[in-house]
Amino acid sequence: MQPGPLLEGDAATVPNVPNLPAYVETRASGVEWLGDVPAHWEVRRIKDWLRVNQTVLPEDTDPDYEFHYIDIGAVQTGVLVREPVRMRFGASPSRARRVLRNGDTIVSTVRTYLKAVWHVAARGTDLVASTGFAVLTPRAQTEPAFVGHLCRSQPFTDCVMAQSVGVAYPAIAETRLSAVPVAIPPPEEQTAIVRFLDYLDRRIRRYIRAKEKLIATLEEQKQAVIDQAVTGRIDVRTGRPYPAYKDSGAEWLGHKPAHWKVRKIRQCASISGGMTPRMEDRRFWNGDVPWVTPKDMKTMVIHDSRLRVTEAALAETPLRLIQPPAVLMVVRGMILARRVPIARTTAPVTINQDMKALRPRAALNATYMASLLDCAHDGLFPLIDEAGHGTRRLPTERWRDLPIAIPPEAEQTAISRFVHHVTTTTTAATARARRQAAVLREWRERLIADVVTGKLDVREATTTLPER
Repeated sequence: MQPGPLLEGDAATVPNVPNLPAYVETRASGVEWLGDVPAHWEVRRIKDWLRVNQTVLPEDTDPDYEFHYIDIGAVQTGVLVREPVRMRFGASPSRARRVLRNGDTIVSTVRTYLKAVWHVAARGTDLVASTGFAVLTPRAQTEPAFVGHLCRSQPFTDCVMAQSVGVAYPAIAETRLSAVPVAIPPPEEQTAIVRFLDYLDRRIRRYIRAKEKLIATLEEQKQAVIDQAVTGRIDVRTGRPYPAYKDSGAEWLGHKPAHWKVRKIRQCASISGGMTPRMEDRRFWNGDVPWVTPKDMKTMVIHDSRLRVTEAALAETPLRLIQPPAVLMVVRGMILARRVPIARTTAPVTINQDMKALRPRAALNATYMASLLDCAHDGLFPLIDEAGHGTRRLPTERWRDLPIAIPPEAEQTAISRFVHHVTTTTTAATARARRQAAVLREWRERLIADVVTGKLDVREATTTLPER
């Protein structure tokens, strides 16, 4: 028995995952979130099974005592997303008090929607957690890692969420958390469950890492092929270099096909900006006209936006409608620290003041121009300034004079079709890899939930597992 299909129709599988039977003898637990449990498992409250919040740093601790501090935001869905921060007691926040030891499991009692649960293993003895965590310390005859697996399981975190109070920042009282009933297998069975789940987790993590590496490789290959096409390093019609090249005169371009022309951006397109209508004027918002901001620039093709303006905004403010096809560029924002987002439009849009729109002049294909500018990192990035508070900006007076290479119209069309084909093919392959990894993560969570709540029996399967 398994918790549903492994990959729900996808071909990829994780080999050597044993088929698990259900327990033969079960009984009603009397607890809604647990349901039926194996007849030989105990049902007890957390506080009757584990020690809760036993050790804290006293207020008279030496101010110079140093420790590594874990706050609520550092833990999400069972993992540390930020390393603990080194600090002195005298400079620490008043909530930095829960002392942790190897074998403990911490469970968030505030902002419980984060599902901040973490099992402390193979760490030093100087860890201190926020009082926003409950610290669960195993007693004798308890496998510490089993506590971690149980508390990370979806049924348990759902139970905690259901008993939390508050909307924006739901929280659960420590007394209520410690009174949550759980199903507890015998010690040797806890050990078997941990061994099985650790084995499963290692295999699945390796699989997911392989998928993530594949996605990164596909994206790199796509970008490299597109870069070669739009800069003329290969002729997409033949798949080979052009017969003759000459120096473009622009360092970022290098050599270009001999028959391609070099023009400045301002010679190839008209440039316009945008603005933000008064947010407090409701007449200007929730209309039918897309209003594009950098947050919308996550794809190469734009036809809609998160926010929309009305015809009144176009009539009563300097905001202007930009007809397609146009090329949009982000010119201000923190995103410029990493890249310059580029997209082309397929519908009329407006933009905010952090964007610029380029409408290609005759004989210039918008798809080609967007693809070229998307590959022009070496040309655009040195032109970026750092404004106040670390915000980056790309001044128009700099990039409008950036030289770009322009092939004849027929070649622009061929290159645009080639870019579309490469992009479509890569997108399909990466989407499939992401789907496989996502479905496998979901399958793993369902399997963990079924194992730690006694729906599936791993005892026999564990005897056949390899050591690693």
